[in-house]
Amino acid sequence: MSRSLFTLAAVLVLGSCGGGSKAPPSNLDDACSIAAQRPEYIKAFKQTERKWGVPVNVQMATIYYESRYRGDARTPHQFVLGVIPIGRQSSAFGYSQALDGTWDQYRKETGRRGAKRDRIKDASDFIGWYMNKTREKNGIALTDARNQYLAYHEGHAGYARGSHNAKSWLLRVSDQVAARAHMYGGQLASCRKFR
Repeated sequence: MSRSLFTLAAVLVLGSCGGGSKAPPSNLDDACSIAAQRPEYIKAFKQTERKWGVPVNVQMATIYYESRYRGDARTPHQFVLGVIPIGRQSSAFGYSQALDGTWDQYRKETGRRGAKRDRIKDASDFIGWYMNKTREKNGIALTDARNQYLAYHEGHAGYARGSHNAKSWLLRVSDQVAARAHMYGGQLASCRKFR
């Protein structure tokens, strides 16, 4: 019996160690702390900046507001009568909270068939791809974190229609995204790990 208990305990301990790379960094208000704790994040963000031109701080602020740096982030469940689950609010998943259809389009257009939404490198590349489409379709500069976020949230057609203007909560969040991008940019400029 003690052998079975030992095996069970070992499985539980090892199981609790898994998924560490998807756990968010401990201090999301400090870009230098994120860089020190997750150098693979910064490497991915820099690679996306070189490839797509989207600044690191804009990517970081977008991921903060989309998933709080949780690789396994999902939208909440919806309930009927407050108790019967009927599915999630949307198919958004991962760091970038990309929807199934948009993620499939990204993989098809970029040839990155094996890309996964819970891998920071792929999520970062997705953001670069999407924000470039936003620049092409909506004329929004890649450095404009506020309006890039609005188009990211509402979609290109929704942004063009001005659907965000009827959502005061979203306008507040987009201002917060811009402020966080500015904060991250200032922090990264003085961060040793970033250079």
